[in-house]
Amino acid sequence: MDVADLGWRRLPIGAELSPGDGVHFRVWAPRASHVEVVLEGPNEGPRAAVLVPDGCGYFAGHVAEAGAGTRYRFRLDGGADLYPDPASRFQPDGPHGCSQVVDPRTFRWTDEGWHGVRLDGQVLYEMHIGTFTPEGTWDAATRELLELARAGITVVEVMPVADFAGDFGWGYDGVNLFAPTRLYGRPDDFRRFVDRAHAAGLGVILDVVYNHLGPDGNYLSQFYDHFFVDGHTTDWGEAINFDSEGSGPVREFVVANAGYWIDQFHLDGLRLDATQDIHDDSPEHILAAVSRRVRAAAPAGHRSAA
Repeated sequence: MDVADLGWRRLPIGAELSPGDGVHFRVWAPRASHVEVVLEGPNEGPRAAVLVPDGCGYFAGHVAEAGAGTRYRFRLDGGADLYPDPASRFQPDGPHGCSQVVDPRTFRWTDEGWHGVRLDGQVLYEMHIGTFTPEGTWDAATRELLELARAGITVVEVMPVADFAGDFGWGYDGVNLFAPTRLYGRPDDFRRFVDRAHAAGLGVILDVVYNHLGPDGNYLSQFYDHFFVDGHTTDWGEAINFDSEGSGPVREFVVANAGYWIDQFHLDGLRLDATQDIHDDSPEHILAAVSRRVRAAAPAGHRSAA
């Protein structure tokens, strides 16, 4: 089945709540011939459901027993190891643990009247959530937004939040691009931060890293061979494959991630890290595709840009 046939899905990959009961899982795993999603709970043994091939190396399936909050991992080709979802929306125990199903529809936004920010005349404040307050959380940072606005700040630039291994980091070695790190709170805490920023008259942009991924907790190579490419190099090692064999789903992964932050977190734009190390000889450069998706994801009347 083409994922386009599932009109209710917001993204082509990851776990999403079905319109009725259950969860629809979709993962790109061309290295595997058999994929199971394993549901795991604190008071019960793991339960597995087989995902069916969905074309071009994708596997997908609906699991009625799953729901918001369900923890899960993937088993590939019947192996003993279980792996988190490369497109996980939350890793409650970090990159090496289970992924968790998140329902973004439960958050109640109040920023309907927010119309975004223009490029000219802005005063940006770069913020690392882990060090901005003694608590190092979204909630604690949210309490300081009015003070930033009073100081003349107009846009908060949040340093990368993709989850990473360990208890502290600047965010530039993220490995779960769709999962805001558990170190600062839960995904809805991030949404609340943005919602309250807009109420205070502040725009919010997010620093994203599409030039490399961190080494610790990076399980992408277990799912597919072509996420990284030998033809290019970066200052941090392997380059992401945006233009060689098997690059189509890699491009889809990154473009979907860019739109995800605008659509599901109401961000006003993205700051792209180290674009000189984003190599792409395709007819349309990946940065152009990212910019197009980001603008398409913004609500009508809002100005969001990469």
